[in-house]
Amino acid sequence: MKVIDISMPLNSSTPPWPGDQPFEYKVTWSMEETGSVNVGQFQSSNHLGTHVDAPFHYDSDGAKIADLPLERFIGSALIVNMEGKSTISAKDLEPFQFEGVTKVLFRSMSWSDRSVFPEEYTVIDKDVAPFLKDKGIDMIGVDTPSVDQETSKDLPAHHSLYEQDILILEGLVLEHAAPGIYELMAFPLKMDEADGSPVRAVLRQK
Repeated sequence: MKVIDISMPLNSSTPPWPGDQPFEYKVTWSMEETGSVNVGQFQSSNHLGTHVDAPFHYDSDGAKIADLPLERFIGSALIVNMEGKSTISAKDLEPFQFEGVTKVLFRSMSWSDRSVFPEEYTVIDKDVAPFLKDKGIDMIGVDTPSVDQETSKDLPAHHSLYEQDILILEGLVLEHAAPGIYELMAFPLKMDEADGSPVRAVLRQK
């Protein structure tokens, strides 16, 4: 069984959304102090690196991350190559077959330097959500910081996906994962009040 890690590492070099909380880790009790163990703590945005958005992120009445069923974060996933696209539309997806999968991961390769937040990256058109809902898809994943442009305030992709009950997984690392069908596992932390959560996203070859 081969497992492919498609998660970004979390460290001081992981770029946050502009203005958001970066990742910080420190040892609060050292082995020298405790006589037995090192104990550390971290501080981070919930939307740093590879993460899942909860509906509460873009709807104040939406579900929090711990409210979402665990089965939404595991299942057959199709990776589709979208290199060179500035915007992914429903028309781009027409050639693909979605039988037997519930997740789609978009491999845009538009975030090449993961040490800096990208000035431009591939985004999702609002017509993608109804198209994928009709195919039985309940989650999409992107290898970018967001499904919408950084400057967007109305978040058309987020809201169109929300209307179709399609969850959003962002910040994937897919350059070492070839297009095809895999089993995806990307479980969030069980944080009762959170608007999102980092995940350790992995693929298992079918």
